[in-house]
Amino acid sequence: MDARPRLRLETDVLVVGGGAAGVAAAVTAARQGLDVTLVERYGFCGGGAVAGLSGTVCGLYEATDRRGAGPKQVVFGFADEFCRRLEAMGGLADPVVYGKTWTRVHDPLIWREAADAFLTEAGVRIIFHAVVFGAHMQGDLVQGLEIWTKEGVIDARAPLVIDASGDADVVAMAGFPSVVGDDGRVQNPTMIFRMLGVDVARFAAEYGADTIMPQRISDMIRAQHNAGNYDLPRAKIWLFQTTRPGELLCNCTRVIGEAGRELNTLFWRDFTEAELQGRRQMREYARFFRDHVVGCESAFVNDTGVQVGVRQSRQIAGVETLRNADVVEGTKFVDGIARSPWPIELHSGDKPRVEWLLDDFYEVPFGCFVPERGEGLLAAGRCLSAQHEAVASARVTAQCFAYGHAVGLAASIVVRDKVAPRSIAGVDLRLLLNADGARLEA
Repeated sequence: MDARPRLRLETDVLVVGGGAAGVAAAVTAARQGLDVTLVERYGFCGGGAVAGLSGTVCGLYEATDRRGAGPKQVVFGFADEFCRRLEAMGGLADPVVYGKTWTRVHDPLIWREAADAFLTEAGVRIIFHAVVFGAHMQGDLVQGLEIWTKEGVIDARAPLVIDASGDADVVAMAGFPSVVGDDGRVQNPTMIFRMLGVDVARFAAEYGADTIMPQRISDMIRAQHNAGNYDLPRAKIWLFQTTRPGELLCNCTRVIGEAGRELNTLFWRDFTEAELQGRRQMREYARFFRDHVVGCESAFVNDTGVQVGVRQSRQIAGVETLRNADVVEGTKFVDGIARSPWPIELHSGDKPRVEWLLDDFYEVPFGCFVPERGEGLLAAGRCLSAQHEAVASARVTAQCFAYGHAVGLAASIVVRDKVAPRSIAGVDLRLLLNADGARLEA
C-alpha cells in the first residue's frame, strides 16, 4: 500500500523518457503551444547519450569511399539545432573519422545542460526522478499514466502519450503488440567509460585519425585475452578524443552472460549482471590500455556510464516496419519523416559487423512510430518498429532527434484537431517537418 495522497495532473502530452527522442518530441510539441509534461527516471536528460555515456552524435553524415571527401551532412531539423547549441556551449567536437563516415563527440555534462535549456525555454513541465508504472486504459485507448515520485503517485491524464522510454515500456504496460530483437535475441549492452591523463598527441600520432582502432590493436587484444593475461572479450574497439584535454572515450566492452549468452536488459537479472560485469571489464580494458596503448601509460578511468548502454530491447509492432533491406538499399518513402545514413552495426562476437550504405541514406516512414493496435499513443526513439538488423542502424542519436521532431509535430495535430495518431498522413507530416527546418527534400 501507499498511504500518501495521490496527485492529479492534466496535460496535453505526456512524454516518457528524456533521451534525444523524448527531448525533441517534448520541445517540438511545446513550441506548438501545447502543455507538455516530460517524465524522466534520472535527474537529467540524455538517455543512452548521457546515462549510457555513448558520447557521440552518430548519424549526421553520409558514409563514402571517395578519397579526400569531407563529411556531408544529411540530417537537419532538431538534431542540427541541438548540435549547434552544444557547439556554442563548448560541448561538441568537430567531426571525426569513424570508419567510412564521421561522428561528433559531445560532453555529456553539457548535453544535460543543453537539454535543460531547450526544455525550460519551451515551457515543458519536467518531472525528474520519476518512474511510470502503469497506464490508464479505456479499452485500447491510453488515457494517461501512473507515475511514481518521492512525493507520491501522480495520476496523469493526457489525450496523447509519447513512449520515448527506449524500451517501449508504455506499449508493454498497455498490452499492445511488441517484438524483442531477433526472436528474443538482442544486441549485447556495453559499459562505456572515459580515461584522463592520456597523451593524446602521441596517441594520435601512433594510431591516426580513425576512431576505430587499427587491426594490430585488435590482434594484440585477442592474443592477450587468449593467453589469459586480461579478460578482453571484444577485440574491435573504438577510442575517441573528447572535448576535454587528455581524455579518451572508450567504447570497447562486450557485456555477455554465461557461455557467451547475450544479455537482455528487459530482465532484471540480466540488467544487474550487465552492470557488474561491465564495471569489471572496464577495469580490464583500462589496464590493457595502460600496458599496451601508446599515450595511455599514465591514464586512469575518470567516469563510466550511469548504466550500461542498451542497444536493443523491446520495440513496438507498428503499422509499418523498417526492413533490413530498406537500410542497405537506401529506400525512400513518400511518408518518410527522418533520414539515416548510418550503417548497420551488429555488436555480437568479438568483432562487431558493420554494413555500410555509401553516398546515400534511407528514410524511416511515420508508420514505424504508430502502434498497429491501440490509440492515444505514439512511440519515438530506438523502440521504433524495425527488423533486427534495421534497428542496428536506426537507433542512433541523430535519428532519435529526428524521430522526436516528427512525433512532436504529430502530437500537435492529435491534440488540436482531436484526431487519432494513425489518421495522420506521413506525407503531410513531412511537409510540416520541412517547414520546420528538417530539409527532407534538400
